[in-house]
Amino acid sequence: MTHPRLNRRSALGSLASIGLAGAGLSATLPGRAAAQGDGPVDKARAVARRGLPPLKITDVKVILTQVGNNRMTNVKVYTSEPGLYGVGCGTHSERPLVVATTIENYLKPFVVGRNADQIEKIWQELWIAPYWRASVDASNAMSAIDGALWDILGKRAGMPVHDVLGGKVREGLRMLGDVRFSSPERMEEDIRAKMADGYRHFRIFLGRSGGGTLAGTLGPEQTAAQNARHASGALRANDGAYINELCLAFEHIRKSIGFDIDIGHDVHERPSPQGALVLAKAVEPYRPFFIEDLFAPEDSEWYKVVRAQSGIGIAMGELFVNQNEWLPLVSQRLIDYVRMHISAAGGLSLARKVAATCEFFGIMTAWHGPGNVSPVGHAVNMHLDYSVNNFGIHEGANFSDQLKEIFPGAPEIRKAIRYSNGLPGLGVDIDEKVAAKYPLKDAGSNRGGRDLEGAPKRP
Repeated sequence: MTHPRLNRRSALGSLASIGLAGAGLSATLPGRAAAQGDGPVDKARAVARRGLPPLKITDVKVILTQVGNNRMTNVKVYTSEPGLYGVGCGTHSERPLVVATTIENYLKPFVVGRNADQIEKIWQELWIAPYWRASVDASNAMSAIDGALWDILGKRAGMPVHDVLGGKVREGLRMLGDVRFSSPERMEEDIRAKMADGYRHFRIFLGRSGGGTLAGTLGPEQTAAQNARHASGALRANDGAYINELCLAFEHIRKSIGFDIDIGHDVHERPSPQGALVLAKAVEPYRPFFIEDLFAPEDSEWYKVVRAQSGIGIAMGELFVNQNEWLPLVSQRLIDYVRMHISAAGGLSLARKVAATCEFFGIMTAWHGPGNVSPVGHAVNMHLDYSVNNFGIHEGANFSDQLKEIFPGAPEIRKAIRYSNGLPGLGVDIDEKVAAKYPLKDAGSNRGGRDLEGAPKRP
């Protein structure tokens, strides 16, 4: 959907009549004489200078929903302007109740009564409010508030958030297509089907669990099968089996489809640091556009070794919650894509600063956008990617009918491109009556897995 073109007079008249004034439309500036006369220009100036009273936050409502295994934490932030509210996402699927409690007991009392236009000030105060900075639960909670305030600002200005951030740099966002290597033939079929729908960037997952049929991380539901394999003397998990399986997948793609498409893989910290270095060198002939999360954040010094020995594209950051994790990698140009989970890291206000920093070092955005991020969170990712010059790739899939019903206006993908709907604010709403049909069913779950010997393994 696109907005009809308005001339200056009609636009300002509309702002006055429906109460949508931008944050900068305040009262007459000090030292400036009031406009004289009653011509169209004079009237427009008078409207702009009249402005509106400060917009106050009056309430914060937490909305918990669950669709399948995805537990979503969203908020509505209400204001003193009747009917004007903003929506935000603080989804931490593993710990939804912790985030909800943080919002209800700590953030809501802190922000009610505050000026909704003071987005940066509120963000800075929420960042230090728990004293210990960069707690992922506190960050998700403040991200929900932060996103809702940007939504309010956009609605008040009558503009999509990407326009508030400086305007669209592109007309659509190219998407990342995920495929699984259950067999070479099946993987090739999946890629060709997605190519017919416009996809040109693919990320390979190994096996059913994503970790590899021989060396993968095993989820709780696979414990019985794991025990049976162990009792029968099955091969132990090891870096070599994992690397070999990945190379087989890459090799089949390059031989059967060629080098005209981009392929990548999410390592997700599975190998040892030494194994990850071997992996980086082993897949280099297949020209991956990125290999994601080779190392855990605590092992990030290893990226210096990889950079010195391999030319693969590197994506990193799904677990970043602190600037001390990402800033050294960015400033030393040790990664090519920043993969931050925006709500876990502190929200839109922080992510736009991360993107701006990355631009000066030639690093592109590839925000984390899995299925357990609500459509509101995906909209935050989308608006930011529309407005930054260093956009790399966008992650996500089209939403289910249930999610589209709960979240009207959820962004859509057409021919491998995600498009903005052009509505003011984030462009997404939450239908609370529908959301009530999908209540939270459980308190969340623990992440982690075991290898084939039963030893703990990173997820």
